[in-house]
Amino acid sequence: MSKQVPRQRSGQQGFTLVELITVMVIVGILGAAAATRWFDRAGYDAPAFTEQAKALIRYGQKVAVAQNRSVFVRLDGASVALCFADAAACPVNRRVPAASGSNSGEKTTLNRCDQSAIWACEGTLGGVSYVTSPATAMFSFDSLGRPGVGGAGFSKMTMTVKAGANSASLVVEAETGYVH
Repeated sequence: MSKQVPRQRSGQQGFTLVELITVMVIVGILGAAAATRWFDRAGYDAPAFTEQAKALIRYGQKVAVAQNRSVFVRLDGASVALCFADAAACPVNRRVPAASGSNSGEKTTLNRCDQSAIWACEGTLGGVSYVTSPATAMFSFDSLGRPGVGGAGFSKMTMTVKAGANSASLVVEAETGYVH
């Protein structure tokens, strides 16, 4: 006698318990791996601040050309700010207004930019730091958009932004002031 395998009735479909458990285990592993990236802001904060700094420095160069006057870029390690005066503490009446009428308005920006939301200034995000090479606290763009430091020449400046294990960089070229 041969054993007969019972036939499935028509309309009966589904997955076996082994298949369901296998899919649940795979989804759990993928979820655990994705969750660590999803909740780790450091991977996003360094590039985000770098892009903000690039936009702000480019804006400073454009204001210098448009208004036919020098614009100073202040790099104090905690913020990037634009000023019409060569001073570490930019006087209120010499601040470059923000491009859209206000900066990001984030808590860290307001704390690092004297609580002013209308000044072209952006503070570093929490856990973000930067260093410049060569080390400079301030440089300027002249009325032709060329960079300089205290009336002297300007060598290429590189800003390295770090957040956790992630980093991003910004470069201001000598002579042209091209920011990339």
